[in-house]
Amino acid sequence: MSLESTIPQVLAGEAALATASPACLEMDNEAFGGFYQRSARPLWAYLARISSDPALADDLMQESYVRFLCSTHPNDGEVADRRYLFKIATNLLRDYWRRPRLASVHEVPEEFFAAADHSAQSDSHAMLGPVFAQLRPRDRQLLWLAYAEGYSHREIAEITGLASASIRLLLFRARRKAAQLLRNGSGRDS
Repeated sequence: MSLESTIPQVLAGEAALATASPACLEMDNEAFGGFYQRSARPLWAYLARISSDPALADDLMQESYVRFLCSTHPNDGEVADRRYLFKIATNLLRDYWRRPRLASVHEVPEEFFAAADHSAQSDSHAMLGPVFAQLRPRDRQLLWLAYAEGYSHREIAEITGLASASIRLLLFRARRKAAQLLRNGSGRDS
């Protein structure tokens, strides 16, 4: 799904929700459009990598923006808004995982990881994709927020709901596990 085709869907959801809730639409359409253009790709990449399901990432991304628009969060600037959007997406993903389902989200083929990255492909992406898929969802989440999004430990704690003091240790363990998988050749095609 392209960003251009998603904006009208989100804005249509925004219009429908505006009649239902006076708290909706603290941003005008132009401000939201700019915010969406700057945050949609990183949010989708985060959701796709963590969930291993691009279709789920599309759905959760749209729902995240609708909930963001209808929230009563303080307008503390774009950095805080983006962090709040990631927190909404994290909670939606957590809720999805808690629901019983028939099929596993881990049944997605490894080829997805090479195709899911919208930025320029590199050897490191091709090598890390399969390793990333073998990590636990929380480890993928922490590594993505820290290294792809550049969030601080405090910000990661705020987004994930984990204790701020535990983020450093959890990131260390996730990096160690990823490095172990790389050393063992788990990230390479056999």
